Amino acid sequence: MSKITVFVADDHSIVREGLRQMFARSNTLALVGEAADGEAAAKEIRRLQPDVAILDIAMPMVSGLECIPLVKNDSPNTAIVILSMFAREIYVHQALSSGALGYVLKTAPWSEVLEAVRMVSQGKYFLSREINSELIRGYLHNEDRKSAESSRYDLLSDREQQIFRLVIEGNPTKSIAELLCLSPKTVEKHRSNISKKLGMSEPLAMLKFAMKIGVADPDLWPDV
Repeated sequence: MSKITVFVADDHSIVREGLRQMFARSNTLALVGEAADGEAAAKEIRRLQPDVAILDIAMPMVSGLECIPLVKNDSPNTAIVILSMFAREIYVHQALSSGALGYVLKTAPWSEVLEAVRMVSQGKYFLSREINSELIRGYLHNEDRKSAESSRYDLLSDREQQIFRLVIEGNPTKSIAELLCLSPKTVEKHRSNISKKLGMSEPLAMLKFAMKIGVADPDLWPDV
């Protein structure tokens, strides 16, 4: 029986080392690669096509949440587990709605990480036991909770939402084009469409808008 192949992306070396040791002791799981930032992770996952990718939610270059659609597009058979310090509803919502099957807190025991990997590799959902799954399920399906601002955001296509998140992270057009394997001209066209739909073009205004609707975490942008 072949082992479940796993890729790990986390900017903390101590976390990667812990996961590396855990997988080394497993008879059913095999670590095939790792990365310290989201951009490198997306490229390596595209190359390796692992069964499961464990992504830290807060990484340099490209966050774990931004990585999800990239992975699903380039490696559709790779199941995704988000590893995070944050148990906030908005993060779990974004992760699951973007295509992740698992969400594990960094405070969870290693056994929970292993269980998450095995579950998502079978196409099943897994949430840390500390997360109220009923609350999350209700959040995902409760359309009445959407505000006028988030409704505007919903006007964006999946690709436009992806580019929007990269823009508010401060990525220039050229970097976005390289990351998404698009031409700079195509990215600029998407940015123009985003500006028209949202009624704003300045990255700072977009960041404030993103924080208001919960797409960006205010705690990560204390000076805004």
